[in-house]
Order: sequence, then C-alpha cells, then structure tokens
Amino acid sequence: MNPEDRILVGVINTKRDFEFARDEHWYRIPQGRAPKGVDADYLAFFQSGKVFGDQMGGIHYFAERKGIELARRKDLVGNVKPHKRDDEVYHKIQIGELRAKSPAIWNKPKPHRFAFIYTTWDRFEHARHIRDLYSQADYFVDRVFHVLRQSGLKPRRTWELATDLVYPTGVQIRVLAEGGEVVASTEPISSEYAGELIYMRPSDYLSDVKISAKAIIAAVQRSGGPKLVDIPIELY
Repeated sequence: MNPEDRILVGVINTKRDFEFARDEHWYRIPQGRAPKGVDADYLAFFQSGKVFGDQMGGIHYFAERKGIELARRKDLVGNVKPHKRDDEVYHKIQIGELRAKSPAIWNKPKPHRFAFIYTTWDRFEHARHIRDLYSQADYFVDRVFHVLRQSGLKPRRTWELATDLVYPTGVQIRVLAEGGEVVASTEPISSEYAGELIYMRPSDYLSDVKISAKAIIAAVQRSGGPKLVDIPIELY
C-alpha cells in the first residue's frame, strides 16, 4: 500500500451484508449516494449493530477494490418477499479477500456520526478512533455539514477533484439553490467561477465552524433560497 492510496469506509449493519463481503466478495452502495462512482483503492467496513457482538462499533476488516458495476437491489440480495426498493440501482463493488485491521478502529467512547468516510492509507494504518481518519479539513467540513443540516438545508460533501469548476481541489460542501449551486471549499477559490463560492478556513474552533455555516446559508439565500428537490435519505 502507498500512503496516498484512497480508502472508502462504509457501514455494514446486517450479518447478510457482512457475509456478502466476506464470502461473495462484494459490497453495495446506492447509486444516489455516489452518482459519479466510487473513487477508492480499498474499502473498509464499519460494523454497526448488536448482531456483531464484541465487534460492534469498530472497523475490523478491509479489502482491495477489484471492480464495480451497476445492479438493481432485487438482483443483488435476492429477497424472497417484494421490497419497496427492489428496483433501485446500486453500485456493486467487487472486492478481494477481507483482511483484518489490527488494532481495530473504534467509534467509542465518543461516537462520531457518519455514513461514508474517504480517507488515505497512512491515516487508516495509524488510526485508533474514527476521528483519526479525518484530516483537519475533513473534520472541519464534517462539522459545518452537520450545522447546515440542522438548519434545514440539504448539503452534499465531496472529496473528489471537481473537473467542472475552475478552482483547486479541496474538501467541499455544495448546496443546490434556486439560482445555482453554492460551493464552499477548503482550498482558495478562483474568481473565474460565476456562481456563489466560499473559502472555508479549517480550524478547531467552533466559532469558525459557525462562521462558515452562516456564510453558506447567506449565499444560499442570495441565490434564491434552497432548491426544493426530493433526496432519498435511506441507504438500504
């Protein structure tokens, strides 16, 4: 592994999904949660739920990503009974053999809420707590993200290089407004982009989190308010 290798941490909350990963070597992500695909060299798995006993609340396994394809839920899990999401499309990510992460990475005693985390191999290798997987910029943006959600907005976080915008890559928050997309980035922003852009300065101070969140909210209001769209919140 190289220090800069990309790792995607996903959640497994049922024994069946764990068995798919362990025995059949694949993991599923709703296409709506990753519309541009999955940019990762390895996948790591956070085991959530009492069904995992002593391993609950930790990352104990990871695997190399081998490939990816699209498939409908009913073709992946083979439900005996009809399910309301049977026809939804998922990324089916092929993986290699599960490898043990030792020591494990725990999300306790102070749990951190998350759905997916992009991190790098060097952070993953040395991490002991979920928070260790984040850089200062990642963690700062995550805090801003939750403040925005609590305010009633529907923000989206991105870690990938945005090829459609003319500013350097960085951890970003995007909010769809009636007048266009509001983008906040942890990297300096080029003035060539015509939309609403905000430069967030990562820090450990709660006041700075609130300042960035207020700046994003104000930009959304200047752009006509949040665009009203239906975004599914269920992962599985």
